[in-house]
Amino acid sequence: QVLLVESGGGRVQAGGSLSRSCVASGFRENWSSMGWFRRVAGKGREGVAAILSEGRISCAASVNGRFTVPNDKAKNTLFLHINNLNPEDAAMYYCAVAIAWTDPERYLAAYSYKYWGQGTQVTVSS
Repeated sequence: QVLLVESGGGRVQAGGSLSRSCVASGFRENWSSMGWFRRVAGKGREGVAAILSEGRISCAASVNGRFTVPNDKAKNTLFLHINNLNPEDAAMYYCAVAIAWTDPERYLAAYSYKYWGQGTQVTVSS
């Protein structure tokens, strides 16, 4: 059984930083990408950053370089560091894992991912 366990901060003041981690386990096949998504009420999941198993990293233009995704591939662990948070960053954040390979530009699309973490609400106070 594949399991994605997320942990880390969920509440921060505007201008502050936030870190989260995701540990994936139970795979019987190699993953192609691990990524972070967020969703606000009434909208679909937005891909914010992903790392392909080959090491390439993809980040959404909307995060303006404030998001980084350190990782430990050997431990199937992905981190998310967010700097200079603003109220628009408030959302449910999810970790996800893709198995099937796809075009690089699709790794920020939710439909490319098969397994999902439980999600955590990130709140940004002004």
